[in-house]
Amino acid sequence: MSRFPQQIMIAALLVLSLMLPGCDGGSSNQSGTTPTNAGGTPARKMTIGVSLPAADHGWTAGVNWWAKQAMAEYPEIQWVYTTADKPEKQIADIEDMMVRGIDALVVLATESAPLTPVAKKVHQRGIYLVNVDRGFLEPVADVMLEGDNRAFGRKSAEFVVEKLGGKGKIVVLEGIPSTVNTARVKAASEVFAKHPGIKVLDSQPAHWNREKGLAVMQAYLAKFPKIDAVWAQDDDIALGAEQAIKEAGRSGEMWIFGGAGMKDIIKRVADRDPMYPADITYPPAMVAAGVHLAAAQVMHKDLTKAFDKLPKHLHLTKEQLAAPAGADSQRHIVLEVQLVTPENASEFYFPDSVY
Repeated sequence: MSRFPQQIMIAALLVLSLMLPGCDGGSSNQSGTTPTNAGGTPARKMTIGVSLPAADHGWTAGVNWWAKQAMAEYPEIQWVYTTADKPEKQIADIEDMMVRGIDALVVLATESAPLTPVAKKVHQRGIYLVNVDRGFLEPVADVMLEGDNRAFGRKSAEFVVEKLGGKGKIVVLEGIPSTVNTARVKAASEVFAKHPGIKVLDSQPAHWNREKGLAVMQAYLAKFPKIDAVWAQDDDIALGAEQAIKEAGRSGEMWIFGGAGMKDIIKRVADRDPMYPADITYPPAMVAAGVHLAAAQVMHKDLTKAFDKLPKHLHLTKEQLAAPAGADSQRHIVLEVQLVTPENASEFYFPDSVY
């Protein structure tokens, strides 16, 4: 046989092998078959970006852990996952995702204001945008998923007032400049203002960070000879404040109300530690809900398809997922926050969790 017929036969066998299932080199879905479009050609994987703050404190470490758990449930989706310690890097990450091509984006902003312009770009390009926790300054997301931050501020402040019997001197340690911080501090301030016996000595940002909580509390302790309670709005801040209080030898003078449900603090509430009489929930697992919603949208165009995958302790309902968008064209999903006391602390204690 001449070499020319042999080459024709080899080519024909190669074409036939490429036509057999599993030999086309395309991406596979969970069933092991290759996704195809209407024309029968291999379809590309749907791509979702996830942009989160770096794990610089306990709550954001929990956020990153929950996001990875949720992403792992969708091997049929191509994930682009990034973390950033500053707004500039997060903006650059999102710009890069848009260049690479994504179908949806889940964002927990490092800061609200600087991330708003790039979020608008994402929206204008028709990329489905799920905004978790820290909102943008304009309603540009398709879904805004957050804890009830006004209730967080109000309920925690009401506990402080009641615990002090309506009279006492307190200091406030705020978070990162964002819609979350603004809502919490404003709601708490409104409660404190209704009680003339409560004097807020000072209010300074501690960026939801233990080291900054330590530094701010050290300054407060040097400035104010009498402090009855600390409203820290975050458990990482609270631990930094506690360190400063102990180092100053003033542990018996005051107590701390933090927030967000760190397992170590929940355990101390359960054990009736006088430094932490109560706490309030703000679960980092909310980012997992954001990931599941983005996946449900790109795969099914139906957010209710995510319901069975949502972490149960978030207490989200199918009705919340099915609710129509508001007047601003943004679907707003709000998680309830719960006051944690020694009586109910066991319900919110997860010893095996990251946070």
